[in-house]
Amino acid sequence: MDDILDGEILGPEDEPDRAEKVRRKFWSTLKRAARVIPFADELVASYFCAMDPATPARVRATLLAALAYFVLPFDAIPDLLAGVGFSDDATVLLATIAMVRAHITPAHREAARDAMSEHRL
Repeated sequence: MDDILDGEILGPEDEPDRAEKVRRKFWSTLKRAARVIPFADELVASYFCAMDPATPARVRATLLAALAYFVLPFDAIPDLLAGVGFSDDATVLLATIAMVRAHITPAHREAARDAMSEHRL
C-alpha cells in the first residue's frame, strides 16, 4: 500500500537497485520480445545509455524506469499474451527513447550492435 501512496508506478526504489534489476533481466526479456519489438536496436542502445555513468542522472533515471517496466513481471498487459503482451512495454519504451534520443550516442549504438550480434538477436 505504501508503494501506491508514493505515487510511483514502480515503487520507491533507488537507482542502483533498479539498475541491478535491469542488468540482471534485460537480455532474457529482450530475447523473448525481440520478434515482436521492431526497434530492438534502439532499445539495446538505450540500455547502454542508461548504464553509462556519463549519461546525465535524470536521463539515466528515466531510462532505468522504462527498462525496469520492460523487464519486471508486473505491467498492464501480461507479457505472456502472444502478440500483444509487449505492446504496453513498447509504448513506454518508444516514448522514453523519443524523449532522451539526444543522449543516445554513436558509442551506445555501436555497443548495441556488438551486443546484439554476440547475443544473436
